[in-house]
Amino acid sequence: MSTDAQDTDGDAEDDLRERVTNFLRRNFPQIQMHGGSAAIQNIDTETGEVSIQLGGACSGCGISPMTIQAIKSRMVKEIPEITKVHADTGMEGMGGEGGHGGMEPSFPGETSDDGETSDEGPQAPF
Repeated sequence: MSTDAQDTDGDAEDDLRERVTNFLRRNFPQIQMHGGSAAIQNIDTETGEVSIQLGGACSGCGISPMTIQAIKSRMVKEIPEITKVHADTGMEGMGGEGGHGGMEPSFPGETSDDGETSDEGPQAPF
């Protein structure tokens, strides 16, 4: 690939990266307002795929899965070059899609759905 072709590819990626960033700021100001962050991890201009990582207060937030769904559906509609959006909070390995499910609190002596009793420590004396 020639240097000119590489520069053109770099310019296209920079332009798309800026448009994705502006899309997130414009459409999802609540992410930053609530102490979260959205970072572009990867943009593939050939396939049209973009990866977004939500962090900060988004990790473990109960509405993160809804925010992720909204980003995925709206970005492909608003930015024609984007064909697929991968977005997560980095907590998928902790119990479920979108970072929810396995992070529910449990309390000593509490019985779970499978009938097992949790033994996470002593009960409070009250």
